[in-house]
Amino acid sequence: MTNPFRYDGEVAPGEVRHLRYEVGETYLGDPIEIPVTVLNGERDGPTVGLTAALHGDELNGVKVIQEVADRYDPDDIHGTVVCCHVLNVPGYLAQTRDIPIYDQDLNRAFPGKPRSNTAERMADRIYRTFVEKCDLLLDFHTSTRNRTTMFHTRADTTNERVDRLARAFGANVVISGPGDVGSLRRTATENGIPAVTVEMGKAHRFQPTLIERALDGVASVFAEFGVDPTATVGWPGWFRVVPADQGDKTWLRADTGGLVEMRWGPYPLVREGETICTITDHFKHSEKVVEAPFTGILVGVLENPVAQPGHPLCHLVRIDETTRDEIQAEIDRGEFDGYRQRGLRWRGERSELD
Repeated sequence: MTNPFRYDGEVAPGEVRHLRYEVGETYLGDPIEIPVTVLNGERDGPTVGLTAALHGDELNGVKVIQEVADRYDPDDIHGTVVCCHVLNVPGYLAQTRDIPIYDQDLNRAFPGKPRSNTAERMADRIYRTFVEKCDLLLDFHTSTRNRTTMFHTRADTTNERVDRLARAFGANVVISGPGDVGSLRRTATENGIPAVTVEMGKAHRFQPTLIERALDGVASVFAEFGVDPTATVGWPGWFRVVPADQGDKTWLRADTGGLVEMRWGPYPLVREGETICTITDHFKHSEKVVEAPFTGILVGVLENPVAQPGHPLCHLVRIDETTRDEIQAEIDRGEFDGYRQRGLRWRGERSELD
């Protein structure tokens, strides 16, 4: 039998507990409480942490964790699942990325300090109470406002335990690197807790296709690590690990200000020399053509159709010929999970025009 899960209270083996845990106070002195579900199985196994809304307007992961907390039962699992539904409650309530007023990024504040600024105090409570007790961690994010991102993960795959977790989750693309100082993923990994960031879609909305794919990834992780022995480990079909510090990925940025018109599509596979977008002035007297510097996948693109010099236009990841051919075969079969025509949407996702 597994052991009780202890925070300030205790969740016994075979028990589910939904709780709100205080991590700070408002201006009025009211508690800031994060919603948490703990499912403690009756049989031994790892403790898996799931976190969402470190950035308060990134909502796809919130739905993923709600579904995990609802779908699984202590009778079904070996070990413990800790679901932290919303970490940045002030940002979530204001629907902003950072903690409001002082614009503090909670995902640059870990492991936190008990006597520091607001973000570090919150991070300290979250990390010591829940994250430190986990054996592995999945942290769910989306792109920031005005952009969207392809379903992918970020992980330090030079760490064998992290690499195993990333492969088990099953996203096609993994951007490999340690992560930013103060990020939850980097802090957990450096402290011996393998952690993977899941990036999926847009802020300010639920995208059912991506949510279901993330739930499949969670189920695959549960299978790989013995949390759910009845599940099977999934495989995405093609797999690309991209080192973050090499020339295999790049952000293409605007060199001129103006109106941006995306020319790629309907799928994010682009070949060297193809036009990705154009930038024109308001009089349409000048046009800047932005071309792909190499063959790759667009894992992130600008949605706001205006730009000034330095604004990011797209995030391009290099692929080799074998991967390109595998992707093209999926496109030909209608199976590729990428952007579609009539707006930036995913396979199976209805647009507002439908």
